[in-house]
Amino acid sequence: MKGELGEAEQVLHQALRLSHQSDNRKAIVYTYSMMANVAFMRGQLDNAEKLYKASMSYLLAGDTKEDDNAVLEMSLKLASIYAAQKQHKLALAGYEFCILTLEEKIAKQKDLPEDVLPAEEKANTRLLLGMSLDSYARYLLNINQLPVAQKMYEKALQISNDVQGETHPQTVVLMNDLATVLDAQGHYDEAYSYVKRAAELAKETQHPEEHMVLNNLAAILMHKEDFLQAKQVYKEALKQAQQKGDAASVQHIQEELAELAKRRKGSK
Repeated sequence: MKGELGEAEQVLHQALRLSHQSDNRKAIVYTYSMMANVAFMRGQLDNAEKLYKASMSYLLAGDTKEDDNAVLEMSLKLASIYAAQKQHKLALAGYEFCILTLEEKIAKQKDLPEDVLPAEEKANTRLLLGMSLDSYARYLLNINQLPVAQKMYEKALQISNDVQGETHPQTVVLMNDLATVLDAQGHYDEAYSYVKRAAELAKETQHPEEHMVLNNLAAILMHKEDFLQAKQVYKEALKQAQQKGDAASVQHIQEELAELAKRRKGSK
């Protein structure tokens, strides 16, 4: 993977040189954004930040508006970079800018007819808002702002459900994530209702992360002190994780099973 990203970076540097030589603004913007994505994936956050900013500058210097989805998508990536760097003020400002701008844009576009703005474009803007809410919720969960994270996950889940449907893989992930944040606040019954539905949908749709959803279901059952059911679900999660070769999940589930054994012993 690292080798492939390195090769991609070399090709993109050549493409950027050619784009500048031909003064092709569209190609320059595209290449900068691709280079930024590669730097981000390689964990080169400072470099990714500079490249996203360069790409946005070229976009905004043309006729692109500040609320264009391409600009907002890069703004979201910048917010996630600041979150990873623990630059909390910049991260919060970035997430709030993306979310508020997208909410205003959606409100303006709501009643526009199909011949003015296609339904697909409206849906894409709503999905970008969903992505922003999801990313912000994960950041809030990470800094232990649980009630606000819950609200963001609820909004993101509603959008994914409305636009993509209940069986879409992203809807299942968001349902599971919402259960996690509810569980972390001690709202075990509500968490259980979401994670149970997520597990049912993951099984129906053969979701690639079904073992992770099951692991979460088992943890919530353990917190509800339904130890017998928790053990059965953990065993199924472990079996699936082993089949998928997910070593990190296997280790985590084994640790959880050990914790479950301790809790069962303590409750007797």
